[in-house]
Amino acid sequence: MPVSLRSMRYFVTAIAHGNISRAAADLNVAASAVAAAIDQIEARFQLKLVNRHRARGIEPTASGKVFTQKFKHLLEEYDALLFEGTELKQSLKGDLRIGYYAPVAPAFLPEILSGLAGQDGQTTYHLEECDNDRAQAGLLAGDFDAILFVSDVARPQVEFDVLIEAPAYCLAPADHPIARQASVRLRHLAGEPLIVLNRPVAADYYRMLFDEAGHSPAALAYANSTEMVRSLVGAGHGCAVLNMLPGTDISYAGHRLAAVPITDPLPRLSLSVGYGKSNQRRLVSQFARLCRDYFRDGPGYRHVVAG
Repeated sequence: MPVSLRSMRYFVTAIAHGNISRAAADLNVAASAVAAAIDQIEARFQLKLVNRHRARGIEPTASGKVFTQKFKHLLEEYDALLFEGTELKQSLKGDLRIGYYAPVAPAFLPEILSGLAGQDGQTTYHLEECDNDRAQAGLLAGDFDAILFVSDVARPQVEFDVLIEAPAYCLAPADHPIARQASVRLRHLAGEPLIVLNRPVAADYYRMLFDEAGHSPAALAYANSTEMVRSLVGAGHGCAVLNMLPGTDISYAGHRLAAVPITDPLPRLSLSVGYGKSNQRRLVSQFARLCRDYFRDGPGYRHVVAG
């Protein structure tokens, strides 16, 4: 039979008091419970650990002294673990591991994280850009505390809050005729060379938009980063269809870009924050709340193009 932490605590308290009755009063339990704990431990190890004296109480044997020290150490470690666990749950300190499948996350994630900085000590951020499947798998496997991902293809086990539903828009060079229009239809893009963001979920989504509209533009280039798409568009190689805006209309190469609303009734992509909602650390819950606040009440509207 295993020895419980409770039995260890009863044993150590009895040795400290040198008296079963006084130990029972200290522990607020019956004296018989303390005596039974001592008997259980002695029976488990087949050792005499305590000498009982009718008038003088109890005292440990040589073996009992060894066990008392070991039990004390185990109980101290256990109590420290409980304290640290409580502190970890309530504190804004520690590591925060975030996986993100959001091409323009660098445009808003640093601002959201600034809401955590300096509140309750030091927080270390571990940020990993990944695809939508990796983000969700990493959250479920415990690699990430929270993820930013496209929840239109969410796994059933992933809990999340939708942050924003982003409509598709056309990205064009600032000197392109489309850039001077208030809006554009997909059919207007059918004759334009298309730069495709070739990322999981994104490429299939853009292909579906044109297929449902009955148009098949010629893809000039496929790029797996948003900035490469923006740079190719800025250099005049073609137009692109994207969903979220960064905080600048200048490409890496310094070319000016224009975001033009698409007026077709198209499905939107949902950017969400995924995290475990029950028994979560305060740091993770606070991060999720800041994400919600940023897109609901803060400047998150800057990252979508309204039609």
